[in-house]
Amino acid sequence: MTTHVTGSPHTGAPSSDLPAPLRARPVPRPGRWLSAAVLLVLAAMVVHALVTNPNFRWDTVWLYLRDVNVVRGVGWTLVLTFGSMAIAVVLAVLLAIMRRSDNPVMRSVSWAYIWFFRGTPIYTQLVFWGLVSVLYPRLSLGIPFGPEFFVFDTRDVITAFWAALIGLALNEAAYLAEIVRAGLGSVDPGQAEAARALGMKEPRILRRIVLPQAMRVIVPPTGNETISMLKTTSLVVAVPFTLEITYATSAIGTRTFQPIPLLIVAALWYLLITSVLMVGQYYVERYYGRGFDGGATGPRRGAGRRGPGSAGGSGSSGRRAGRLSRQATIRGAGTTKDDPFAEVTP
Repeated sequence: MTTHVTGSPHTGAPSSDLPAPLRARPVPRPGRWLSAAVLLVLAAMVVHALVTNPNFRWDTVWLYLRDVNVVRGVGWTLVLTFGSMAIAVVLAVLLAIMRRSDNPVMRSVSWAYIWFFRGTPIYTQLVFWGLVSVLYPRLSLGIPFGPEFFVFDTRDVITAFWAALIGLALNEAAYLAEIVRAGLGSVDPGQAEAARALGMKEPRILRRIVLPQAMRVIVPPTGNETISMLKTTSLVVAVPFTLEITYATSAIGTRTFQPIPLLIVAALWYLLITSVLMVGQYYVERYYGRGFDGGATGPRRGAGRRGPGSAGGSGSSGRRAGRLSRQATIRGAGTTKDDPFAEVTP
């Protein structure tokens, strides 16, 4: 191969002249600047309208934002949210398994439950739970059409709190059951068949093979349902349960003749709790999504900083690496869907 060197015509020495560097100019995007300017102007107008309007009474908002009754209402709202979601998750898993069962009775019961609770408004259901002591003044355990062994007064057993909690949980379980069923259906059935061929029992297959992979489909809509449940607790006034944050702020606003500042107080608390839940949902999704996106199959940052003889480093790192390698192997086998939502929707 011959190399030609361009040199000076008089001396024959290589030329040191280099071509002038290219002056790249960015593509003009006036639309971006125009839209940004319009949004800034609109945001400034909104802030100006909120700050300068004396009817919002921001001093009252700040005063009652830390009120004892309001903070107690926040606590009861969180208890209703997480308590009802915990009960609903357990019921939803059972309903989803029943819906996928080979037993036609189980499938029919699950379908009828989901049909009823999804087909009636949650407010109507809460009203009926509030009137359950009117419909059934006494609750008893015994033989049907026979003797009664235990008799309870309904008002003593199902209080306003328990009526609100049960009503929210039973309604939410119907929606979560479809989400769980969609997540279980997103896992390739060949993996369960392979586990059966290895002699694994059905409960173990569900717990160790199917559910861990289905969680990446189940978690995002379940997080949305949790945030929705947080706001649905404002309907428990139908029971009536009067300790949650919406009723507490409304009562203060009615008493002080300042409903707007107290509505803002409730909205700010809802926004704060929702923001925390969204952050938690992000980390839970990232945890269950490990091994299924291209960048999450390696060890965590800083996992290799400890030496081989450092205490506590080898055991946890080894287990984590083992889990990630198994997930990477499953993904490389091509039996899992890259986008499970493309075929299965809750």
